[in-house]
Amino acid sequence: MDGSPGLTRQQLLDAALDGSRAIARVHVSRVELAPGRPTGLHRHPCDVIGYVVTGRIWFQPAGRSETLLTAGDAFHEPALATITRFDNASDTEPAAFVACYLLPEGEDGLIEMLGPTGSTS
Repeated sequence: MDGSPGLTRQQLLDAALDGSRAIARVHVSRVELAPGRPTGLHRHPCDVIGYVVTGRIWFQPAGRSETLLTAGDAFHEPALATITRFDNASDTEPAAFVACYLLPEGEDGLIEMLGPTGSTS
């Protein structure tokens, strides 16, 4: 279908997965962050692929540089990687993103909070 009139395709992300676990199901959520809202130190039991719908979000996996994601940007959070920042960058505007959790067989958890402000769910 590439090259068909009225159809364009723009690559947003090419993320390498470690391939150690088969993906049994995908859980997709829209997440909204209030102005100035941090998510807190966290990690996921699976790879997460996401897309910023509105706003601006500070994104920083441990050991990597901080990146400012804006509406239209895609991101990848590797399974079990500590995410030090995933925070709304605006004190006045909300931010929203879509997260696709690539869950292995038997996994129901989506996020594990690692800092004092969160809880495990």
